[in-house]
Amino acid sequence: MRLFDWLRGARNPNPTHQARLAALPTPQPWQANQSLAQQRWVVVDVETSGLNLTRDEVLSIGAVAIENGAIKLQASFQCTLAREHRPGPSVLLHGLGPNALAAGVEPAQALLDFLDYAGDSPLLAYHAPFDQHMLARAMKHSLGHRWQALFLDVAELAPMLFPNGPRPGSGLDDWIAHLGLHIAERHHAVADAQVTAEMALMLFAYARREGIDTPQALAQRLEQWRRRQAQPRL
Repeated sequence: MRLFDWLRGARNPNPTHQARLAALPTPQPWQANQSLAQQRWVVVDVETSGLNLTRDEVLSIGAVAIENGAIKLQASFQCTLAREHRPGPSVLLHGLGPNALAAGVEPAQALLDFLDYAGDSPLLAYHAPFDQHMLARAMKHSLGHRWQALFLDVAELAPMLFPNGPRPGSGLDDWIAHLGLHIAERHHAVADAQVTAEMALMLFAYARREGIDTPQALAQRLEQWRRRQAQPRL
């Protein structure tokens, strides 16, 4: 492999992987001609070896789909990636020890399976920039794929729509308690994705009462909220 290719993160292309990537649907822009309830959403959560954006790795991916205003629990996505175990404090949270990681799915295969599951649906996550960055970096490393997907951050939607709730930047546990939700197992990717999906459905219902009824309108309102949040406080 040439040095320039290595610096760009390129890998020798696997024909099977490339064929699967080529068959993926093209990401669509935010939709203005269908309601929030009609839109298929994919809610994703990742467990990682740590919080360093350049050094740590994705260890597991959990996702659930929202279709026709309901969570499709029977069709959830859960995958642990095969990784060399690196002991660290994060294992105390997610519980993914050496045996679980050794029995995981080869990373390129796991990521392709997730891409198939997500399709061209927009994604939701709590503190979405972290999940988006870690997944995009993993896909670049394992597949040589430049991932582009539409994301909304539930950690921003919640305080935008419930300004009297926990302050912006609060953790998922704060909102679980505030909204009276229940989670069976915290720091488990698919369980965290499920409770985030439950939050999203509550937020969508409130958004519709506020006259925000399409994905495009929701994305636009969120951008306006971000600009207001960035303004200096007098």
